[in-house]
Amino acid sequence: MIKLFLVIPCYKEQEVLPETSARLKRKMQQMIEQNRISPASRVVFVNDGSTDKTWEMIQELHKEDRLFSGIDLSRNRGHQNALLAGLMTVKDIADVTISMDADLQDDIDAIDQMLDQYFNGCDIVYGVRSKRQTDTFFKRFTAESFYHLMRWLGADIVFNHADYRLMSQRALQGLSQFKEVNLFLRGLVPLVGYRSGIVTYERHERFAGESKYPLKKMLAFAVEGITALSTRPIRFISQLGVGIFLFSIFMLLYFLLRYFTGNTVTGWASIAVSVWAIGGLQLLAIGVIGEYIGKIYLESKSRPRYIIEQFLHEEG
Repeated sequence: MIKLFLVIPCYKEQEVLPETSARLKRKMQQMIEQNRISPASRVVFVNDGSTDKTWEMIQELHKEDRLFSGIDLSRNRGHQNALLAGLMTVKDIADVTISMDADLQDDIDAIDQMLDQYFNGCDIVYGVRSKRQTDTFFKRFTAESFYHLMRWLGADIVFNHADYRLMSQRALQGLSQFKEVNLFLRGLVPLVGYRSGIVTYERHERFAGESKYPLKKMLAFAVEGITALSTRPIRFISQLGVGIFLFSIFMLLYFLLRYFTGNTVTGWASIAVSVWAIGGLQLLAIGVIGEYIGKIYLESKSRPRYIIEQFLHEEG
């Protein structure tokens, strides 16, 4: 039987942990009784520098039942780094890992279908939302626009997939070879390769607590994903520069023609618009290039993506 580890990043999740742990315990025990997974399987909560009682609750869960393991990061490092910390910590002791969020909006019953695909030879199985009826119109529109934009930019990501996925030990070993500091796991995991599959499910409403991804964080996450996976924005700036240069030549010929035909009219409107347009494009170009330079700066420092303060785990 395989050892299955569920890896769950947690940031200020004291309101959802009691219900989450209870549901996951029932699910894990059910699969153990069916001989689908080993009794050595675990649920691993990763505390991402929470300032509430999240870590204390994880410690208590581990103390009461060895089914629960816990990883405490030294400080808040963000969802992607916390998830990676959990995956990399268990990659040598788990046969299969499944990552999901602590609020359990992802359907835990889809785990059975993920395991079925794993047993059929898939090293990676993506949990994909079948529909977005629980989202507001704004969130649904922006999320789907983001996926379409990423596809247009050439990024190989799975549409409507977040971080609910199964990865085999071999796939995790492959992921460990990606050393970049700026993480966007939704784009990195497909780069690992290996055979993959998809399981569709309906996402539930969050039963307690608040979302840790407001609009500001979602926008920052989108920029992170775009700049981490594609250089097309820089190429677009070059193409835009060529286009403006060709347009300027056309306008020069146009003004010369008007000059020699005696139809010149002095006006400040066209000049003002041109100055503002070119100035805005220059600032935009500098900003995009600066974003990439900033990433190079951070990567060159080779700082650790996370530091683990404590790992609560019992074998057997």
